[in-house]
Amino acid sequence: MKLSINSLKDTAAWNGYKLPAFDVEAVSAKTKAAPTWLHFGAGNLFRAFQAAVAQKLIEEGAMETGVITCESYDDEIVTKCFHPVDNLTVAVTLEADGRIEKEVIGSVAETTTLLHDMDRVKEIFASPSLQMVSFTITEKGYSLYNANHELLPVVVEDKKAGPAAAKSFMAVLATLLLHRMHTCGKPLAMVSMDNCSHNGAKLQGAIMEFVEAWKEAGLISAEEYAYLTEKVAFPWSMIDKITPRPAPEIADKLEADGLENMHPFVTSKNTYIAPFVNAERPQYLVIEDDFPNGHPPLDKAGVIFTTRDTVNNAEMMKVCTCLNPPQTALAVYGCMMGFTSIAKEVQDPELYKLIDRMCHDEGMPVVVDPGVLSPKAFLDEVFETRLPNPFIPDTPQRIATDTSQKVSIRFGNAIKNYEAMGKGKAAELKYIPLVLAGWLRYLIAVGDDGKPFQCSADPLLASLQEKLSGIELGKVDDASVAKLEPILHDATIFGIDLYSCGLAEKVIGYWKEMMAGPGAIRATLKKYTA
Repeated sequence: MKLSINSLKDTAAWNGYKLPAFDVEAVSAKTKAAPTWLHFGAGNLFRAFQAAVAQKLIEEGAMETGVITCESYDDEIVTKCFHPVDNLTVAVTLEADGRIEKEVIGSVAETTTLLHDMDRVKEIFASPSLQMVSFTITEKGYSLYNANHELLPVVVEDKKAGPAAAKSFMAVLATLLLHRMHTCGKPLAMVSMDNCSHNGAKLQGAIMEFVEAWKEAGLISAEEYAYLTEKVAFPWSMIDKITPRPAPEIADKLEADGLENMHPFVTSKNTYIAPFVNAERPQYLVIEDDFPNGHPPLDKAGVIFTTRDTVNNAEMMKVCTCLNPPQTALAVYGCMMGFTSIAKEVQDPELYKLIDRMCHDEGMPVVVDPGVLSPKAFLDEVFETRLPNPFIPDTPQRIATDTSQKVSIRFGNAIKNYEAMGKGKAAELKYIPLVLAGWLRYLIAVGDDGKPFQCSADPLLASLQEKLSGIELGKVDDASVAKLEPILHDATIFGIDLYSCGLAEKVIGYWKEMMAGPGAIRATLKKYTA
């Protein structure tokens, strides 16, 4: 049986699946005529979370329209995944007790790409009914700079050329907003829902990089500048839902049910995608309530609308203490120690003690309490339900992606909080520097068994490994340590100069112990978690 709108009509064939409790085609037509929500980045997280939220609200009568998506980076997500299945998705929820819930998501009304459908995207932006444009494009999607902190050539070109010739994504977004101004003139909210701190500021900063340059060069009018700065809002958000790559074993289960062509594939741009998504049940979305043209009633599906400060505090709680630090610790050590499952890592005595003590002993004393969520309850759920869930096919290799972009917020903030308590307080930390040393050991790309492994993709990987070139396992000397020094001084990586807070020597010491030879990583963990 093919996943399609037509096959949904045979409800008896879908035993064990929850189907959309609405007319998918009718909702799609209504959405295309009067769109309220456009989303960029229709990957796994969006389909497991935001699209499912939209479906719930449509079924409950709180929304009459669904979501339109646009892909700005990887067109094959749309052409090879969405279009062949009529924009439907099978959302598979994996419970910690082994139960599986399967739901067909039909709230995605239309899927577009910037490459092929720019005229249609302009129509959507010109629609007075459009209330928000949301994004899950990953943190690097907002970056305008290369690994050397230099503006990308296309960005330099776009800043000089002006809106009419925009090529880079953030510049194109600015031109689409100008198109809205010149058509309907209505205000709009641009909402980053990416898993990174201050995401709204990142989106706004990237767009305004072009807007300010165009204003200074006289390429946009005072009225256009006023619209972009006064009528467009950039609310911040905190999002959380563990959504691993689609797993082949889940595809096997779906095909055993009779569904066709469920297996994941990798696009030419290295996106792991499938007609289904698999994810955990827990999910959180906290959004700054700044929507000048209104917003869909997401609060009726558990989304929290609040102040920017509260959003920031919720994000800091999650990213700096309760979820992302233990994930990164497990990711880098897991890659080096031959693990391919986060859940199995949590069963490892030394790794569990590492993340447990890092979070409870070092993280919780400086945790930010947002008020709308309990840090203790959140952390308890992470340790008791989320990370140990053996049915979530999450891997350290996935989480280790882009670690250089995550270290400063996931660990640097806690270090700075301790430093603010008094000189020398940060130097007393034990487990956070052990994770940082683990990441530097990971960059050597040799496992604890002495065999090479492939590091996950990272925009700084090549430059960092070049700085560490020539270092060999079991042959560390003063010259090797000297190669670490400029990295440890780099506050853009760690959020703070590790020498200035007294942690550099401790990190170097841990690193040297882990570089002693095969088995040294395990020995070091045992020593410091005993």
